[in-house]
Amino acid sequence: MDLGLSGRTALVTGASAGIGAEIARVLAGEGCHVHLAARSKDRLEELAERLRGEYGVDVHTHAVDLRSSGDIERLLESVGTPDILVNNAGDIPGGTLESVDARTWRHAWDLKVFGYIDLSRSVYARMKEQSRGVIVNVIGMAGERPDFEYIAGSTGNAALMAFTRALGSRSWRDGIRVVGINPGPVATARITELIETNSRFAEMAADFPFGRPAQPREIADMAAFLASDRSGYTTGTVVTIDGGLSLI
Repeated sequence: MDLGLSGRTALVTGASAGIGAEIARVLAGEGCHVHLAARSKDRLEELAERLRGEYGVDVHTHAVDLRSSGDIERLLESVGTPDILVNNAGDIPGGTLESVDARTWRHAWDLKVFGYIDLSRSVYARMKEQSRGVIVNVIGMAGERPDFEYIAGSTGNAALMAFTRALGSRSWRDGIRVVGINPGPVATARITELIETNSRFAEMAADFPFGRPAQPREIADMAAFLASDRSGYTTGTVVTIDGGLSLI
């Protein structure tokens, strides 16, 4: 299926590894010029070199901390107005209300929750001037299936689901679509390490649907489809890709 994305510009955050890197790869494969944003400059440069060589598109890297309003401003000065924004940066730690202290909670939310909101606010205003654009928020199934032992992440994801639905419910008036993806367990390096080192995760992994976690490509393909005109009547929607886990 030709998604018609060739020549468009995408900004992908959290792009140095995992789901973000795979989304960048899929978008580049569709002919998008890609801006990669994360804190790890070396990883970004390695990925950018591969994408340029494989797909012949323009790839730019931006070493930024999206907790910083100054970094967000500098990022958008470099990028301009992307056709597509993929919010993907974030790593909220597990733990109970008792074990996640206030400082850790706020530090995590400053990146994933407020990072998504602040970057979306700035990009949305630019997209509005051009009456077009798509924002894709990669969130997480814990917002649908809250977990006592992942309380900061569950609460943050639920907030981002509400943000996506609220903004997307009227964004069409500005020519913009806002959508979300809730991945379940995905075979990234982080999840693989947790399965190998954490007995609770290993026990959960034994019951994964289809006997496996999702592949990053399965999440990335959905992100590309949602960002394309093939999904042009979709906004304010959060698509769950978890093999049905959130329904149990």
